[in-house]
Amino acid sequence: MTHNEDSLWHLLREVERMPFGAGQIAAVEEVIEHADAAGLRDLAFAARMLATNAYVQGGEPAKAFVTFSWCLADFDADPGRHDRAQALELLWHFKFAVRALTTFPDIPLDRTYAVLDDMERRYRDGGHSLYAVYSLRHLVARHIGDADAARHWYERWCVTPRDELSDCAGCDPTRKVRYLVSCGRDEEAIALAEPVFAGQATCLNQPQDILVALLVPYLRTGALDRAADAHRRAYRAHRQHLADLASIAEHVEFCARTGNEARGLEIVERHLDWLDRAPSPYAAMEFASAAALVLSRLAGAGQADAPVRRRGGEVSVAALGEELTRFATDLAARFDARNGTTHQSERIAQRLAAQPLVEYLPLSVTARRRVAAAPGGPPPGPKPAPVVIPDDAGPSELLDLAEEHFRQGRTAAAIEVWWAFDARHAEAELDARSAARRAEGRGHELVEDEDLAGAEAQWQRAAELFGEAGDEVRRQVALGKVGLARCVAGRPEAGADLVEQTTAYLVAQAPPDRRAGALSRLAVLRLIQERPEDALAVLDEAAAQAAQTDLTSLQVEIDLRRAECLGVLGRADELRDLAASVRERARAVDADVLSRAALVHGSVLSGDGQHAAAVDAFDEALSVASDPMVRLNARLYRARAQLELNRAAAAVDDLVEVVAECAQLGREEGGAFARFELAEAYRRAGRLTEAAEAGEEAVVALDRLGAQDEADRCRYFLADVYRELDEPELALGLLDTLATNLDGFDNLPARARMHEEAGDILYRLDRDAQAATRYAAAARAYGQAELRVDEVRAHRKRALALRWADRIDEALAALGEADALAARLPSDPARDPQAVWERAMLGYEGARLLAGVDRLTESVDRIEGVAAAFRSIDAYSEGVLAELLHGELLLRADRPAEAEPVLRAALGGLPPDADPVGHAAWLLATALDALGRADEARAVRAEYGVEEG
Repeated sequence: MTHNEDSLWHLLREVERMPFGAGQIAAVEEVIEHADAAGLRDLAFAARMLATNAYVQGGEPAKAFVTFSWCLADFDADPGRHDRAQALELLWHFKFAVRALTTFPDIPLDRTYAVLDDMERRYRDGGHSLYAVYSLRHLVARHIGDADAARHWYERWCVTPRDELSDCAGCDPTRKVRYLVSCGRDEEAIALAEPVFAGQATCLNQPQDILVALLVPYLRTGALDRAADAHRRAYRAHRQHLADLASIAEHVEFCARTGNEARGLEIVERHLDWLDRAPSPYAAMEFASAAALVLSRLAGAGQADAPVRRRGGEVSVAALGEELTRFATDLAARFDARNGTTHQSERIAQRLAAQPLVEYLPLSVTARRRVAAAPGGPPPGPKPAPVVIPDDAGPSELLDLAEEHFRQGRTAAAIEVWWAFDARHAEAELDARSAARRAEGRGHELVEDEDLAGAEAQWQRAAELFGEAGDEVRRQVALGKVGLARCVAGRPEAGADLVEQTTAYLVAQAPPDRRAGALSRLAVLRLIQERPEDALAVLDEAAAQAAQTDLTSLQVEIDLRRAECLGVLGRADELRDLAASVRERARAVDADVLSRAALVHGSVLSGDGQHAAAVDAFDEALSVASDPMVRLNARLYRARAQLELNRAAAAVDDLVEVVAECAQLGREEGGAFARFELAEAYRRAGRLTEAAEAGEEAVVALDRLGAQDEADRCRYFLADVYRELDEPELALGLLDTLATNLDGFDNLPARARMHEEAGDILYRLDRDAQAATRYAAAARAYGQAELRVDEVRAHRKRALALRWADRIDEALAALGEADALAARLPSDPARDPQAVWERAMLGYEGARLLAGVDRLTESVDRIEGVAAAFRSIDAYSEGVLAELLHGELLLRADRPAEAEPVLRAALGGLPPDADPVGHAAWLLATALDALGRADEARAVRAEYGVEEG
């Protein structure tokens, strides 16, 4: 075997380890090209066999027809050249061919039957069971809609013995399950699937394929939780593979038929561009029809004009739905024309008109919370005490009662009285002053509804009516509220002067409570103007005015604003005392005021690191709060405090509620960020699958908001979670996305890190050549950013990856680049310990690399002094390992006298239970034997339990 041929076989083995997809397909095609050019017939056959599998599993089955036919012809031309394993694999590939032939409408049906007949002949001639043949004849019968033939072949299939060419114990039941479901035999289908979940499945397609086949029977039999779980688990596996586009269509249909149209749309958007490179026309038809169903349901729910993201821009729900409906219908007609039946058109028409099987099936914990919440709003807080409203109260008495509640901080009670006023006196003709008072109250109601524009209009009307009534103080109060509303709404130029003027008037002319209120509004203006010192000074004056009244609620409200200012100014000691005092005094005022005061105090306690006390404060806030935003923030802050206390499970519960409440309140931005926090909490709680799901939802939401930095932080978090879940391909995809997103000079270090981490993943997967490419990209970026230690590390890793990729010359060149860069790094441990560590690691790994390619003299020279370098920075474990390698290399270089003291020192430096102890003892004994000191060698072996030889 020539060196070139040996390298190509090595490359083919590496390609075999690659994940299915475009990368593997391109790599195997390159091997085929080189094998053909060099006339390497055995390699060409092996590469095409691998290519057939790669094309089918990678989403390009049409190409598999060519490689399968080539291999079949080569086998038939000289069967003796091929071993039994190759013969069996070729017979297995017949199944790929038959299944793929049915999915291309332009291939005559007769050709499918001819391949099936050839398959049956070969199976018979080889003495194999016809189990797989009957399963495929059943498949073709179902495809064309021949119910009698499908039933006949199903029965033959079920009674025929399995053998080594039968599909695995997961895939085989999957196709049987699909037939039973099509016949309405749901219970049988579910029972047939149970062994797959008991661990009998042995291939990469399970259990996700059988889970998706069970979606409909689970729904029809009421096993809703199992249906939701099956969707979540299977979609996680299907979504990353182009070859699974038809299965992804089933997930989309499932969403449409369970009230999850929004999630269905997310899936459609994620995979819509795959239609341009669908594995087959059949898969394209499946996805297009399922997507059209989701879109038609969205359109029917009033979202016809909503945008759908696709390559090149956006399109409306209605327009895309019509486009995909035509696309799917036309393809179905082409299949029917080929098959001579109407089965596919009827089936697609039924899917396009499918109705929900359940009204709504929550697909996540947060979705369940949304369902449990009261319609039209978030979960209610505690019910306040009933408001006593005298039956005989007249208009003025009701207005007095409402305003007294409002002055005392009981806003909800005030609103209830105002509503009673409207119910009793809506038709009454009010005098100007009463009408003004009611308009002022409506302004406060609208503030509670977050309608600042409406509140401003009501207060403007109140000011005019108070003017008519000759009540100048209340006119000024109303105008002050108008001015502040404008400032809060982002129009300070229209409101600041009004706040200033009304404050000056009221401080000079009004009683203490009105003066305090005016000063409080001025302080808010100062905060808007980013003048916190001035705001605090104004609030101190307001507090002095409030102290002249008996209105504890007013005093507390002003102190809550003072606390805000102290927080902005970083005056922690004053804030700590004030927050505790305000919380204590708020207990005598009103539940809502207390909830806000407890929220402030809890935040201060958290900032001080008193997280347990903070949780107590947030508990109190939640126990009394009725304001949805106070409840939401109390839960959010409590979750963060729980995480600081390492109570991740409790934090998860709170964050689930936060996400749900954000959805109820329409707080899209808050919900997106909360999902990210929820994902992190799930991870800390050890619930990795849920962490991934929450993180994925967060990325979608953050991208929609345009929060690029936070979305990328979440992507990086997800990449780590995927690694922990052993889903390296998903992690690699995110790292690739991040490397692109983090483009530009300022982001060079981060981009380099993404490439390096991708290289680490590939290296652990034994995809060494690809790892080397990523390490090279990392080294370039680190170099451009002038991060020399990191650049050296990337080159070192690249050299090792190239060595294991059997590209020795390139590995040695990379090692040389690393050496040249390392020579310029500081060698003084006190100056730069990181540089010393990297230089030492380069010496250690370089020595191993050189020894592996039989350059022992260089490797011994290289390892000299490495152990001392490690110890100079207190890296004692690494120092012992370097000493051990040094001794081993000396021994291999036939220098036992020098090896013996080095190995003895290494052995003495290892903890007794350390893994390398046995190897170190064996090496030392070997060195002693080589020096003619057999008794000492035996003693070492006996002491450490090492066998001779």
